[in-house]
Amino acid sequence: MTTVRRALASISALTCVAILTSACLDLPSLSRPDIPDGIPPGLGTPVPFVDINAPGRTAEQLRDWARPISDATGIPFVALESYGNAAEIQRQQHPECGIGWTTLAGIGGVESKHGQYRGSKIAPNGDVSPPIRGVPLDGTRGNMEIPDTDGGKLDGDATHDRAMGPFQFIPETWRRYGVDANGDGRADPDNIDDAALSAARYLCVSAGGDMTTPQGWEKAVKVYNNSMAYVIDVRDHANAYSINVRY
Repeated sequence: MTTVRRALASISALTCVAILTSACLDLPSLSRPDIPDGIPPGLGTPVPFVDINAPGRTAEQLRDWARPISDATGIPFVALESYGNAAEIQRQQHPECGIGWTTLAGIGGVESKHGQYRGSKIAPNGDVSPPIRGVPLDGTRGNMEIPDTDGGKLDGDATHDRAMGPFQFIPETWRRYGVDANGDGRADPDNIDDAALSAARYLCVSAGGDMTTPQGWEKAVKVYNNSMAYVIDVRDHANAYSINVRY
């Protein structure tokens, strides 16, 4: 072997040691599981029974259920409790709807990164701060125009409505579907417990009461945001969470 060839061989060997590529070491490839693409998305790890009439924040009953799923998926622990709590309340009150926590997590992930958009954080009681607000719905940038409907009381804008909170409700929809779910006696779009349950109610009504069919599930998500790209994004998030994979 010439000096040049010996040098090239040494460089190649050092490169393999440095980057540990599978091509150099002939190792099996390490890849995450294939994410399903079905609609409705998988229901994921079943939510245990919750006493939905207990005082205080009923989502706290799901701590043992939420912890390993949070670790696996990267969904904030308190947010995951909220999604499970909302799905379980709907299961007990409206079992015909069949909404899964994974669908709520899919929407929460797409809408606000599970309440973490632009650095917002979730308190132990579910409050999200700083509050998450969408752009003014003034008819620009592809948005529909919605003049102010709440005097700025809910969304902080007295000229045009804005989407609010981790599930991005507009004021009019919040007034119809907003509900208290963390036991503090008020419905708050900036509380992820309240927002998750309100979203579950809104989706179930929008689906005609049944989200267990592809048609019902897609109809509900399109009412939330009438875009097939949005439907697919929510589907992919939800299906990833159904097998405990980060998305």
